[in-house]
Amino acid sequence: MTTGGQTDEKPAERTIFGHPIGLVNLFGVELWERFSFYGMLTILAYYLYYSVTDGGLGLPQATATGIVGAYGGLVYLSTVLGGWVADRLLGMERTVFYGGVVVMCGHIALAIVPGLAGVAIGLVLVALGSGALKANASSLLGTLYAKGDPRCDGGFTLFYLGINLGAFVGPLITGLLQTRIGFHWGFGAAAVGMALGLAQYVAFRRNLGDHGRHVPNPLPRSAFKWWSLIGVAIVVVVIAAFATGLIKLANLSQITTGVIIVASLAYFVVMLTSPKVAAVERVRVRAFIPLFIANAVFWSLFQQIFTVLAVYSDERMNWSIFGWTAPSNWIGSIEPVWIILLSPVFAAMWTRLGTRAPTTPRKFAYGVAGMGVAFLLFLPMAGTEGRAVPALYVAFVLGVFAVSELMLSPIGLSVTTKLAPEAFRAQMMALYFFSVGLGTSMSGVLAKYYDPAQEFAYFGIIGAVAIVAGVAVFALAPWISREMEGVH
Repeated sequence: MTTGGQTDEKPAERTIFGHPIGLVNLFGVELWERFSFYGMLTILAYYLYYSVTDGGLGLPQATATGIVGAYGGLVYLSTVLGGWVADRLLGMERTVFYGGVVVMCGHIALAIVPGLAGVAIGLVLVALGSGALKANASSLLGTLYAKGDPRCDGGFTLFYLGINLGAFVGPLITGLLQTRIGFHWGFGAAAVGMALGLAQYVAFRRNLGDHGRHVPNPLPRSAFKWWSLIGVAIVVVVIAAFATGLIKLANLSQITTGVIIVASLAYFVVMLTSPKVAAVERVRVRAFIPLFIANAVFWSLFQQIFTVLAVYSDERMNWSIFGWTAPSNWIGSIEPVWIILLSPVFAAMWTRLGTRAPTTPRKFAYGVAGMGVAFLLFLPMAGTEGRAVPALYVAFVLGVFAVSELMLSPIGLSVTTKLAPEAFRAQMMALYFFSVGLGTSMSGVLAKYYDPAQEFAYFGIIGAVAIVAGVAVFALAPWISREMEGVH
């Protein structure tokens, strides 16, 4: 309808490949954040357990892999802080930017501060910054699509392509720098990558329009003092726990796992009892509980790429390529190659199938069971001596990792935005990342039981448990779908 030559229709949405233009900006910032994150993470275990003469810190191997798992868990645990800051202080869009700045500072600390002091400062800053950026970038993407928009799963799958482009390139560059001129140069490259991500985010910020600028549940000014005191108290308790020996490097992954479990339970209680959550939203939160558990099982296997499989790559894999030996951390770049190749296929498939696609619970079931199958594929190589496992065979196994991940992870991001109560949009995404963090910290706990001499039992038992979990989710799928109240 027009009045006086003016139209009252909304301007046409700017799109790219049929998706909102804001996807481009979020795709880019997540690409560079993952470049820096995975570039650093794939050399972190080696830095911790390599001898001092090889440029490392000389920690016991089990302690090193436990720290990596715990650190990954803490990254995802900190998403609750990032979600809270977005929902109550800054809004999602600004929290993404400031989170990126903190990430960059953490990588700079790892690059220039020597010893365990640099590790402590750097990992705390990267964990806090990544927590702020990750939850809010995904939630912000969800706001670009209306509820029920069939493009949403496809958009999240393309977003996942950006994540994996960064995850592919990051380890390649940091691994070459680490093996040729030292670990700190690799950490420095991660800092440069995050700086590039921030630059492009600022340059194209206008593509997001007004999305994510609203603070949905502003913190009253009178409450600032109390929340500041709570923050200080938490810091004091953590410092005291380390000072008294209650928390040590050797038990950090177990402590982190316990903290995430308690925090997750508390968050579910808050959302299920909050008066700001409508009745239909409360039912959807209940439907999220079995998906949360399935997601944690999935990531407890998947994140062993950076714990058990990092050691496996360093001690069991033959990385010789035409007489040249590739860096062991390149195992972190194999699975993203599969994601890059398969993401457009899955995005097109979900978009084309629309409402005819498998339900979200069944996608989760396939993803969890698929990871169990992937672990069983390590069994034919169990019992071989030395660095006898061909890199090509492991590349095939990681292809199964990728298919399983595409069945579950981008779908998990998408369904979380659909099930989120309006007052807890960013914090619901933080709860999703709690499940990822729980699985990640569990990967550090499980790594303590890995022994090359007992590979058959290790991979066989864990793989079988994951398959059983996938079958259980499949059996519960009809009930979960009903509880999701109209969300496919």
